Amino acid sequence: MNKIRITKQFNFETGHALYGYDGACRNVHGHSYKLFVTVIGIPNEDAGNVKYGMVIDFKDLKKIVNEEVVQVFDHATVFNKNTPHKELAMVLQDSGHKVILADYQPTCELLVIDFANKIKNRLPNSISLHSLKLQETESSCAHWYEKDQ
Repeated sequence: MNKIRITKQFNFETGHALYGYDGACRNVHGHSYKLFVTVIGIPNEDAGNVKYGMVIDFKDLKKIVNEEVVQVFDHATVFNKNTPHKELAMVLQDSGHKVILADYQPTCELLVIDFANKIKNRLPNSISLHSLKLQETESSCAHWYEKDQ
């Protein structure tokens, strides 16, 4: 049977600041992210199974990505945990704002790596994460491919 890739798109809003960066992105700002998640596998061959013909039910993929990425990062502000913005982060958190202190610089590149690790850990054994595309702006994105790892 042929392996098939399927892709689902997710949208979320996230703010961040790049600690130590020499440009405007060192300031707190936000993006309307688009995350494209592509998995690969063999469509279910059991004609008696409700998932017959599916690599994974889009609903099941949506649940995984929503729980691991969208619900966590949507309308949150992400800071590198070593940033001088840490005081601001604490004030925001204490005021009821959603703040994430990451172990990494929250660039598009490192966010997509984090997302890949979170999603891979939740996928059924019968399918693999093929790739992610994280679009930060209309003209800028980062790609992650399993084959490159």
